[in-house]
Amino acid sequence: MLAGLALLLGLYVLFYYNVVKGRRCRNETSLRGKTVLITGGNSGIGKAAAIDLARRGARVILACRNKTRGESAVYDIRRESGNNGVLFMNLNLASLKSVRAFAEVFLKSEPRLDILINNAGVLSAGQSEDGLNLAFQVNHLSHCLLTRLLLDRLKRCAPSRVVVVASDAHRSGKIDFENIHKPVATKWKGFLSYCNSKLANILYARELANQLEGTGVTCYALHPGLVNTHLFSSLADWLSTLFLPISWLFFRSPTDGAQTLIYCATQEGIEGFSGRYFANCQLKEPRPHARDDGVAKKLWEFTEKMGG
Repeated sequence: MLAGLALLLGLYVLFYYNVVKGRRCRNETSLRGKTVLITGGNSGIGKAAAIDLARRGARVILACRNKTRGESAVYDIRRESGNNGVLFMNLNLASLKSVRAFAEVFLKSEPRLDILINNAGVLSAGQSEDGLNLAFQVNHLSHCLLTRLLLDRLKRCAPSRVVVVASDAHRSGKIDFENIHKPVATKWKGFLSYCNSKLANILYARELANQLEGTGVTCYALHPGLVNTHLFSSLADWLSTLFLPISWLFFRSPTDGAQTLIYCATQEGIEGFSGRYFANCQLKEPRPHARDDGVAKKLWEFTEKMGG
């Protein structure tokens, strides 16, 4: 009995460190004098990445919806990194008006933007303040608008980067231009909307790379792995109960999940892979429907029109 338990424990440890935990970003790139803007940096992989980037000397701005949680995260990150150049700015990605107001304030107050990290995301049904599919707007549309509004600043500070947190959930996504932006009501359809938005993230990064060619601004999409964060809090109660032991045993910690994000934000020499998809701190080919340049171009035009 004990021998069997010891064998199971040993196999789990091997599985955890070789599969679950994932690779670590090993570079020591300094970000002193650089400014990083990260959406949703008050928790999860966003906060873990913000701590790392602040330790590298960057000025880190957390763009978050909740002021109390955002300011609390700023306090934590300053304490853990020893860097007082960490700030909170209010941004509600469920409102295009808020995105535009945020960009206006940011451009007036911040002379630099070297790394833009589109990290915030939701996995839920419902509609945004603009009457759109909540997951589509928060995970894709508002981030695209934010990027467009800040592009001139990124170009002025080139070489600079845009990092898009996507997901392997794109495998189950599809781009239906008739319905992708329409609100849904059930949790299952909310999950499918999440998958669609993650597919949109990857296609957007491909086309953004084409649009930015020759500017010195590069962009990367990434899969952080299955991470134990609050993202799954919107699941049905019975699913949340089921997920608790599974996530504890088989999901990455936020720090482990942040490694590919950090890699894409800091790794030197990957500029030639602008527009590509990364996982476990290395290139990864997404599914074929996430490499369709024709759909990527059409999605770009669709997104530009919706974002005004």
